[in-house]
Parts: sequence; C-alpha cells; structure tokens
Amino acid sequence: MDAGNDIILRAENVTRDFYRKSEVIHAVRGVSVEIKRGTFNILCGRSGSGKTTLINMLAAIDTPTSGDIFFEDVNVALLNERKRDELRRKNIGIIFQNTALLAQMSALENVEFSLSVSGKKVKNKKDLCIEWLEKLGIRERRNHMPAEMSGGEQARVAISRALVHSPKLILADEPTSELDSKTSFRVVDLFRELVDKEGLTIVMTTHDVNIMDVADTIYTMEDGVIVSERKGNKAI
Repeated sequence: MDAGNDIILRAENVTRDFYRKSEVIHAVRGVSVEIKRGTFNILCGRSGSGKTTLINMLAAIDTPTSGDIFFEDVNVALLNERKRDELRRKNIGIIFQNTALLAQMSALENVEFSLSVSGKKVKNKKDLCIEWLEKLGIRERRNHMPAEMSGGEQARVAISRALVHSPKLILADEPTSELDSKTSFRVVDLFRELVDKEGLTIVMTTHDVNIMDVADTIYTMEDGVIVSERKGNKAI
C-alpha cells in the first residue's frame, strides 16, 4: 500500500492477543485504518472494545501480535525499544488516561521535563512551558505537586506536557474524562485549533458524545474491530 504524504499513520490488519492461563483474549482483531496528516480523529466505543489497546499500539507503547503499524512509512512494529522511545520523544505526544505525572515534580517541572527529553531546541524553556499551562487554564498551579492538584488539574498538566514539544501526532486516551464540561470543551477547542492552524494530527478516545462531532472522522470500535467510520461536523 502506498500511503502517500497525506497519511501520517496507518495500521494494516493489526491484532493484539493477551493470554490469561489457558484463555486467549482477542483485544484487537484485524484492524486496518489510515489517519490523514492534519486531521482530528476520535475513536469511541464501550469499555473493553479494544480502543485503549489500539491507541497503545499506535503510540508504539505496545506491539501487535500480528500486522503492521506505520508512522510516516516507518514500520513501528519492527523497531526496537530504543527506536520506539526516540520516536515517541520527538514526534508523538501521548496523553494517558491516568495522567502518569511524575509525583516528585511540580506541574511546571513535569512539562519542562517532557520538553527536555524531546531534545527540542527552545530559547526559553520555562516561558514556553508556562505558556502551555496558561492555555490550559492552570498557570496559577504551576508550582504545585500532583498530589496537591485535583484530577482535572492533573489532566490539564498532562495535556500541556504532551503538547509542549510540538509533536507531529497526539494520541490521547480519554483526555477529558476527569474534566468538567466547560474545561472539556476548552481542551477540544484547543485540539481543533492546533489541527487547523498548526497542522497537528490527533487521535483520541472518548465516551463523551457531546464533543465527538468536532472531529474530522469518528471511528467506533466493538469487540476489537472498527465497525463504523463517519465524518464529524468540525464544530461544537
């Protein structure tokens, strides 16, 4: 398959099996999907549908049992762990459902750390990190430790951390699940703006039907398979 320059990420007949004693769990079953560069994509489905497993493979955190995943025509499934780490640091921003903030670092330090490990050259790292925290409405909490922040505040720090190094691709697992409705719309509006103005590509999972139509494309998963694909309205 020739993906062309407009396809930044694609999965080809990807499966992921988990083994529990004598039982085999088919979490993802033969998924093929192409993600166009500069688009906002939402993956929805019930708990257990396989969407988090798929996101982890697209993010090069997990590897498929079979099938291939390509990021800009590089077969991620064939990369060793060091190369996958490098890919994530430089080109992919990942937002985990559990935020995964470093407990011993403040909000600002968490964002600064992400920027440092990415290797991106920035004149004033601190100012850039504070700018992202401000975009997410959490600048005043920049010196607080994760334990001193609410779940919603931690989520906004995690989003800032994922965006600060200007990755080509954002993969987000339920990034608005801990946020109130107002903040959820704010985050999704920011995502839409980054796609439209900066050419960022976003794939996110969500259960929130109120924010789905802001996407360019909405995929629905059931039992490890993408069962439908439809266009969104691109506006809230």
